[in-house]
Amino acid sequence: MLQRFLGLSVLVAGLSGSVVASGTVQTSLRPVMRPGSGTGGEIVSVMRVSATQPSLRPMLRPADLTAAARPPASVIEVTSEAREAGFERWVEGFKPRAASAGISQRVITQAFRGIRYNADVIERDGNQAEFTKTIWEYLANATSDKRVSDGQKMLRKHRRTLEAIERKYGVEKEIVTAVWGLESFYGTIKGDYNVIEAMATLAYDGRRREFFTKQLIAALKILQRGDTTAAQMKGSWAGAMGHTQFIPTSYELFAVDFTGDGKRDIWSADPSDALASTAAYLARSGWQKGMPWGVEVRLPAGFDRGLASRKIQKMPSDWAKLGVRDVSGQPVREHGSASILFPEGGRGLALMIFEKNFRAIERYNAADAYVIGVGHLADRLRGAAPLKGNFAPGERPLSEEETKDLQRQLKRLGYDLEKVDGKIGPNTKGQIKDYQRRNGLTADGYASEALLQHIKRR
Repeated sequence: MLQRFLGLSVLVAGLSGSVVASGTVQTSLRPVMRPGSGTGGEIVSVMRVSATQPSLRPMLRPADLTAAARPPASVIEVTSEAREAGFERWVEGFKPRAASAGISQRVITQAFRGIRYNADVIERDGNQAEFTKTIWEYLANATSDKRVSDGQKMLRKHRRTLEAIERKYGVEKEIVTAVWGLESFYGTIKGDYNVIEAMATLAYDGRRREFFTKQLIAALKILQRGDTTAAQMKGSWAGAMGHTQFIPTSYELFAVDFTGDGKRDIWSADPSDALASTAAYLARSGWQKGMPWGVEVRLPAGFDRGLASRKIQKMPSDWAKLGVRDVSGQPVREHGSASILFPEGGRGLALMIFEKNFRAIERYNAADAYVIGVGHLADRLRGAAPLKGNFAPGERPLSEEETKDLQRQLKRLGYDLEKVDGKIGPNTKGQIKDYQRRNGLTADGYASEALLQHIKRR
């Protein structure tokens, strides 16, 4: 059964995957956390991945550490020096492995020239701030007015290229553009870390050393082929690169030279290769042109919620016999077999998802929130209206101003709110849960209209 997004943690980049003999991607090869996932590069996504997708999240976060548990500054300084020296030794020991993988001495020398142990990469890998978002908060960011308007501008600006990509790979231009929009805000937030340095640091001192060692070797192979230079190979701290944030192994499998210049250049100002590579990825993952990723639906009273499962698939006509309609009250068209998905455990939103295309986006990034964000952003780029939701009285999520009011009311009652900012972060969520527990309410941390009214009456 799918879990509701509220209360789940942000996931960290670096999911590994595999490919079957036919070339179909079986699991996401992509990192979940990327530089463009917020309006200004901040990480805001709340994502669920399947149990088969390993998380890179640390078991212990900074908030779990007491001041007494932290080592003194002198110890930190010595450890830092030791790690720098250890990193240099590790690099020297790694070079023969790179050479045995077919990397030339020239490329090895150029790639590792001037790189150092990057403590910031390790801090980001191990000390991520934890955020919690409802699907509505996530979609408000993923399909913000600016992201929609900028995406429509990109569609117009690159229409000829996107239409050519659509013809070649059979992936609609709006879907490709939506991935671009969520991954790097249309190329404006691609990341500026030296990928070789970041991958080497994580391979030496990260929590998934072998995974990042493979990424490092794949990155060196990219340099060996001459697709870019070490200086130009920039990306996120976790190695996601270019306009649509390919990690090196994903690049090896799916990147294409669409411009015909002999390079698979996903970094340059011209996004053509990156957009075509994304389409190639989705096509190889089973994308079916003309099939929706999903459709918002209304459910009849008494609908058996046990039917909301990815394992239960029916044709839309069969769902219609059970009373499932689109938001206009019409049966959903016969696009193919589909499941019913409750992103928030049945609260506020019901979707009929078409497995082939939902799974194709999911294999690009294994988070349900991401899939819905990409799919709905693509719909918005076509001119569709925002998702409506189907809330019980008082159950709709709060606006930003209402959330500020909720925070002020909690402070009035003596709850320890850090700030009144209109955002449901971990502190606000924790205080909401505390209030709910003390007042005999379901302690789910959900900031609803009904909760705001309940607090105002106190």
